[in-house]
Amino acid sequence: MKFVDEAVIKVDAGDGGNGTISFRREKYVPRGGPDGGDGGDGGSVYLVADENLNTLIDYRFERFHKAERGENGQGSNCTGRRGEDLELPVPVGTRARDRDTGELLGDLTQHKQRLLVAKGGFHGLGNTRFKSSTNRAPRRKSNGTPGEVRQLQLELLLLADVGMLGLPNAGKSTFIRSVSAAKPKVADYPFTTLIPNLGVVRQSENRGFVIADIPGLIEGAADGAGLGVRFLKHLERCRVLLHLVDVLPADGSDPAENAVTIINELEQYSEKLFEKPRWLVFNKVDLVLEDEAEEIRQQVIEALDWQGEVFSISALENSGTKDICKAIGQFIETLPVVEEEIAEREEVKFQWDDYHQQQIDQANQEDWDDEDDDWDDDDDDHGVEIIYQP
Repeated sequence: MKFVDEAVIKVDAGDGGNGTISFRREKYVPRGGPDGGDGGDGGSVYLVADENLNTLIDYRFERFHKAERGENGQGSNCTGRRGEDLELPVPVGTRARDRDTGELLGDLTQHKQRLLVAKGGFHGLGNTRFKSSTNRAPRRKSNGTPGEVRQLQLELLLLADVGMLGLPNAGKSTFIRSVSAAKPKVADYPFTTLIPNLGVVRQSENRGFVIADIPGLIEGAADGAGLGVRFLKHLERCRVLLHLVDVLPADGSDPAENAVTIINELEQYSEKLFEKPRWLVFNKVDLVLEDEAEEIRQQVIEALDWQGEVFSISALENSGTKDICKAIGQFIETLPVVEEEIAEREEVKFQWDDYHQQQIDQANQEDWDDEDDDWDDDDDDHGVEIIYQP
């Protein structure tokens, strides 16, 4: 299935059902009084994380999603049925934003986690609610409120412990093939990797970590050149980044200049990503003599003013890969458990009871001279009288 990590959808919560104007009419009950029921609440829209999904491709073709409207109230004090909530399944790792305001609604990082993205409307009140000592036969009701409507920007961010950076053909895909069961495409031309790949590195039955391979970066990536900048967001949740440097580039370029290019593009893209723990990994050291490899390492370290961890490997020959995987596992175990920050929805400014009380108080303050709030001969007929108003 095609990998799609971005989608824009419109979600429309259900409107609240309207209240009803109705009067009780039964034999031997000539003045039964009002019995109009309230409407039902509108259905809300939720995003639900599903670990069985790995793409947002379905939302590229189905962009409009609407929850059910609440039913109107009925006579005999019957309340309308509540509208059903709409649940939209998304992959674990999906982030939702309001496209119009840019507000972060939340991240879905656990299976079956639910996120409210559009709140259903409140139900309207039937005329029973407006009965008072001075208005025994109210012919008034309130309509339900509209549900929320949002344009959502959905982004899928891969959940990985380790992310890999480097120019095209630096050996990132070869490395992930050598340390995990993942089999990304490997070839001797640039941009063989077109989409992110994940691999699970198992160190023991209960220990391991997930590593992410993204398309290579090139100079100008922060301004839109190449493919890698589009997928850099997938490294935001990584605990540590591996910067792979090819000691013998096929195009004859300088490894030190290539390393500086990657660092510059990373810093331009995101300060937060730039400040993540980062290790320097020299790949393809089997292609040069040991003295030459050491000279290249020193040139790169000086060019970057590097103070962090340094490793030398040959991903193709599987040389040095076990040592770096062991070091990664030990490093991750020393890190504190990360608690995902989920944006708290702003509390609704009016509560259900407050909203209803405001409707009733407003009705009591209005002039009721134009309403028939007394019983007359025409009100004494038998049967059920229901007056519906749109």
